Amino acid sequence: MNSDIKNYILAIALSLGVIVLWQMYFPQPGQQQAQQQQQQQQQQSAQGTTTQPGDTGVPQAPAAGTGAGVPQAAPGGSVVPGAALGLPRKAVLEQSARVKIDTPVLSGSINLKGARLDDLRLKEYHETVDDSSPTIVLLSPTGSTGAFFTEQGWVAPTGQTFKLPGSETVWSTSGNTTLTPSAPVTLKWDNGEGLLFEQTFSIDDNYMVTVRQDITNNTSTAVNVFPYARVQRIGIPKITGIYVLHEGLLSVLDDTLEELTYSDAQDNGTAAYSSKSTGGWLGITDKYWAATLIPDQKMNVTGSLRHLTIANNDAFQADYLATQPISAAPGAKASIESRVFAGAKKSYLIDSYQEKLGISNFELMIDWGWFYFITKPLFKVLHYFNAMVGNFGIAILIVTVLLKLLFFPLQNKSYASMSKMKKLAPEMEKIKTRFPDDRAKQQQAMMEMYKKEEVSPLSGCWPILIQIPVFFALYKVIYVTIEMRHAPFFGWLQDLSAPDPTSLFNLFGLLPFTPPTFLLIGVLPILMGITMWIQMRLNPAPPDPIQAQIFNWMPLFFTFLLASFPAGLVLYWTWNNFLSILQQSYIMKKHGVDINLLGNIKTSLGLNKKKDQPGE
Repeated sequence: MNSDIKNYILAIALSLGVIVLWQMYFPQPGQQQAQQQQQQQQQQSAQGTTTQPGDTGVPQAPAAGTGAGVPQAAPGGSVVPGAALGLPRKAVLEQSARVKIDTPVLSGSINLKGARLDDLRLKEYHETVDDSSPTIVLLSPTGSTGAFFTEQGWVAPTGQTFKLPGSETVWSTSGNTTLTPSAPVTLKWDNGEGLLFEQTFSIDDNYMVTVRQDITNNTSTAVNVFPYARVQRIGIPKITGIYVLHEGLLSVLDDTLEELTYSDAQDNGTAAYSSKSTGGWLGITDKYWAATLIPDQKMNVTGSLRHLTIANNDAFQADYLATQPISAAPGAKASIESRVFAGAKKSYLIDSYQEKLGISNFELMIDWGWFYFITKPLFKVLHYFNAMVGNFGIAILIVTVLLKLLFFPLQNKSYASMSKMKKLAPEMEKIKTRFPDDRAKQQQAMMEMYKKEEVSPLSGCWPILIQIPVFFALYKVIYVTIEMRHAPFFGWLQDLSAPDPTSLFNLFGLLPFTPPTFLLIGVLPILMGITMWIQMRLNPAPPDPIQAQIFNWMPLFFTFLLASFPAGLVLYWTWNNFLSILQQSYIMKKHGVDINLLGNIKTSLGLNKKKDQPGE
């Protein structure tokens, strides 16, 4: 077998390995549908209850031996009215007084009961590519399906009995009644014992909410309290269930990233993960959105990720509790400030928060993967060209050309080495003839020949091996970054993060039916298969008829496999194949190798066997 064929088989094997791994960790449509139905049933039965400190919640270890625990489940163990029925979100929102939220990118409200941020919609993002479809719901109140909220509060030192606000506390407003970027909102509650509690919410033009907690002490003795914050989700949400993407609980505490899937948290219960830290952040993330808690970056906290069982339903919570109390002297006020990020995981925005607010490794909220050092720079390059041309698809085409230019010297050197290997083919045959039954001596003689001629049999593999991380990185960028979500190309390709929606089997929409998922072989995957087939025809078919058949069927096999990949990735692969045809043709001509594309195509189709035989 010549070196070209060996390297091409290696390329196919490695690429096939990539695809098989992807298929292993990407649920099939039937499995995903069943999983979604099960999750919906769990959510529909969710009762969304919460408990006050010291009631039916699972007790937590005291902070520094002096404080009670962060609230974990919900209020007094009592069921929120109607919660057992899984009331519609709108109906639950109407049950309590609220402070409206209105910003350029967010709409929603703060619940005056518990001072919870539990109602947020993302104005810029819709459920489908149709702009008339509903906007994305991020946070929802307890009692509704998919409850998801954040909460700040205080915990009293062990043995102290003064009243503190909790999940059932109804706050009053002071001043503004609508939270906007230019108008903060202050909530107040008087415990009737000389302590006045305030929470002031302010918000920027994007997704960062700042919460200042004040306690005014009108008593004759000093008061110590431990600030806490938590984000809780009741029920398991709809997730993609793919290995290369983390969805679930995560934290960066003590500069260490910790990620827990929902199943991991279920397995470990209330003690799933805990760590002491100065500053840091923690929360719950989806593919494109997240809700995270950010304590004062100079405050010492104990952060935890945990699974809870609330009224026989799964719940997940990320929380932190200060390890040292804040103290309000008699007649004085004590304050602490923290933040909540609740919104879309835009890379440039998260990077700016990390830099301006000094949040440790905040960029890791986006799952850049193992090849972070390639993935993020690649995204930045794509983002740059998208800003320049206004189309992520065109940006992918431009970046693919740049990658080809970057790898061209290596490809050229590789092909030069392979050309030398071809010239050594007669010598290799002589060695095999000289040592027909001794493979060890064959290998030894060949290695001596390679050293003498200064060639490497692995030279053709390096371009393939080096490009595999780039392929993974590009896949990661297309799959996980929100900037690629619903990004259009041209024509029928209106979402580069989703598979090509057309299908050969209904004549690309001309026939009035929708083929099953495994038959959704669109225009782009077909073009990819054609360019792959042409690229393989640049070299003569291998003499082994079995290998020749494998080469003939491989493009069709890849066409079916890649049909379920994001269209942006298939666009890259198709365009890369086309550029590879041009590049390989140029290199072959440069090294004096004859290109008989038409003859190779005819041979692969069995159209010129008789013509070839006399010349053999």
